[in-house]
Amino acid sequence: MPLCFISIGSNIDREHNINSALDALQCEFGELKHSSIYESDSVGFAGDAFYNLVSAFYCDEDVSDIARQLKNIEAKHGRVRGEEKFSSRTLDIDLLLYGQQIINNEILSIPHKDILNYAFVLEPLVEIAADYFHPVSKVNYAQLWSDFDKTNLQQRKVSQPFRNL
Repeated sequence: MPLCFISIGSNIDREHNINSALDALQCEFGELKHSSIYESDSVGFAGDAFYNLVSAFYCDEDVSDIARQLKNIEAKHGRVRGEEKFSSRTLDIDLLLYGQQIINNEILSIPHKDILNYAFVLEPLVEIAADYFHPVSKVNYAQLWSDFDKTNLQQRKVSQPFRNL
């Protein structure tokens, strides 16, 4: 059964939306493993800071079905499709990894490109998957994080515990 990793982010009513999303994800996929929550400045636009984390679960459903379920959870939390890439979000859930599969089609790109591009994805991923290897680069996530350019890094762990973590 593939181990799936997802990134979760929100900068609108963030604590509520993250907690509610975690409840919905647990109902859909069962037991979840979570990273810490990180607060990060918005990237690419002026907006409120985001809460971000990475969660993992085992699931043998078709990858397209999982992606569809994630989009449904976003929609139930007020996410509107078609908005600008860099804008405020009630909830943003991306399927980062589906086991070690490499998938590139009109719907999915796995491993998700954000793993290598954004600290708010890679750092929480390292917390729960440091020794796992990126399916394309074949480098483990701890090494990818070590090599990541942290110049002007604008994120920090949230010390306040969330009820679902």
